[in-house]
Amino acid sequence: MTDQIPHPLSPQDCLVVVMIAVSASDETIRTSELVKIEVAINNLPIFAKYDLDRMRVMAQTVFDLFSVEEGLDALFGLVRDNLPEALFETAYALACDVAAADGTLDEAELRILEEIRYELNIDRLHAAAIERGSRARHMTM
Repeated sequence: MTDQIPHPLSPQDCLVVVMIAVSASDETIRTSELVKIEVAINNLPIFAKYDLDRMRVMAQTVFDLFSVEEGLDALFGLVRDNLPEALFETAYALACDVAAADGTLDEAELRILEEIRYELNIDRLHAAAIERGSRARHMTM
């Protein structure tokens, strides 16, 4: 499982893990979600020096964890242990953007977003603002 990670998770790895987890939560990774993840990695300053090859390793880590009992707890443990608290809201914002990328939020995505809010202790008011911003960015006519 995570033995394959050649070094501890970087903060960027944690952000990627959260985005992939949201995308995979409904057991269907949509092209729009993958594009959203790639755009974030290619354009956001936090990922300026991120090795894109790590994305494949992070995706496999998420899939491995999702395939075992208590895997979601293990995933959040990894994220909490390796992501600075200052980036918790960033992780939630990226998760919301990935969830909204295909224009719909299904039950599995809503549950994992709720779990992310809980696990990363995102304040309810801050979460609402992040969610509203994401919704606004992904509106269609």
